[in-house]
Amino acid sequence: MGPAPAPTDRVRVLWLVKGLGPGGAEQLLLLAAGVADRSRFDYRIAYVRPDKTHLVPELESLGLTPERLGARSTGPGGWVTDLRCVMGEVDVVHAHSPVLASAARLLARTMPASRRPAVVTTEHNEWTSHRRPTRLLNAATAPLDAHHWAVSEQVRETVWPSRRDGFEVLIHGIDPEAVRPSEDARERVRRELGVADDDVLSLTVANLRRNKDYPNLLRAARLALDRDPRLRFAAVGQGPLVSEVAEMHESLGLGDRFLLLGFRRDVHDLMAASDVFTLSSAHEGLPVAVMEAFANGLPVVATSVGGLPQQVEDGVQGLLVPPGDAEALAAALTTVAGDAELRRRMGQAARERSTAYDIRHAVTEQERLYAVLAGRPAGPA
Repeated sequence: MGPAPAPTDRVRVLWLVKGLGPGGAEQLLLLAAGVADRSRFDYRIAYVRPDKTHLVPELESLGLTPERLGARSTGPGGWVTDLRCVMGEVDVVHAHSPVLASAARLLARTMPASRRPAVVTTEHNEWTSHRRPTRLLNAATAPLDAHHWAVSEQVRETVWPSRRDGFEVLIHGIDPEAVRPSEDARERVRRELGVADDDVLSLTVANLRRNKDYPNLLRAARLALDRDPRLRFAAVGQGPLVSEVAEMHESLGLGDRFLLLGFRRDVHDLMAASDVFTLSSAHEGLPVAVMEAFANGLPVVATSVGGLPQQVEDGVQGLLVPPGDAEALAAALTTVAGDAELRRRMGQAARERSTAYDIRHAVTEQERLYAVLAGRPAGPA
């Protein structure tokens, strides 16, 4: 292997994301940052929302200092001015939000060809989950991309047919080494949560947003608890619906049988303490949390939306149910809770499936394209 390129020879890449909260797309960036080739690529990260900074310390520990757009320029559109300035200093912009992607596409066209970066995008969610103005803006500007990826075939299929050509499905993943829990996690965390040895703990990791359909999860939990009192529930997540979810939780009388844990940094320890992983989403991309649950050997009970059928084979790694059907979700939960051998078998299949989800595959493919777009050697195949 030859010497590493000098810093000036590295391909300059800007990762562009709306915020750095604990969401799936943001977690993927953190994972990618941990395995990226810094000898050939000079990475920068920019975000807009000042209230979403949860992952900033982790990124800084990896040697990346995120830049908040709008911090340099004042005024309601200051982030746009800042974005154009940063774009003039990089070779490739990789956007992970449809609104920011649209802005980057249009801004690139205002720049001299000699300083204009290539814009690539990743669609993390179904187009149907976006508000209509976002879909229209995204569709109108998408042809300006140098390349676009979708995180699952199901996400790609929701792209308007007139815009679908050229969308490549690129399965993302996790760093298997990073999802390992602490050695004493199961016993310690169950004790912290007040979960008995013979209880069956269902864990959900999802922000409190409409697309995650917490009302469906809470209704299903109530039904399932009435049928099998050994069940316990815990949910990790924060977001705009925190008050609404808390009110519904209280109205259903779920009490300490369903713990709303808010934001937690010890998700992998919580997974080690759990017996099943549950998602009740109305819309999804390709959830990182499910990949992490697989790596921890958890069977999955989830709604059959987005990329979930691509991850979970119904009856193999878990059970899939229709979205919005609390009765079906409760039935699946009680089925898994009542059969320890089924949980063991599905958990083993999940662990075996997790080997297909390694973030290095996606990062290698992305970096190959970055290099080509910047006029550099594509690198190893």
